[in-house]
Amino acid sequence: MAEPRITLLTKPGCHLCDDARSALHEVLAEPEFSAAELAVDEKNILDDAALTAEYAEEIPVVLLDGRVHTIWRVEPERLRTALRASFA
Repeated sequence: MAEPRITLLTKPGCHLCDDARSALHEVLAEPEFSAAELAVDEKNILDDAALTAEYAEEIPVVLLDGRVHTIWRVEPERLRTALRASFA
């Protein structure tokens, strides 16, 4: 199976976005996931009117393969579980 596509939707000045970015990168740096060299595509919702309309009140948002995985706070264990399932 292909590696999961991970997208982090953010906007400038968002402290929850900073927290989500840190949590996401910490999980991806763990040995179990670092060998896969997973990349995070970070998108500023203010650069895309459709993303702004859809997620203005919900950021940060983590998308796995284009589907919403997390809104507001990244729960590391939940992210690990989803990543493991994507490799199965």
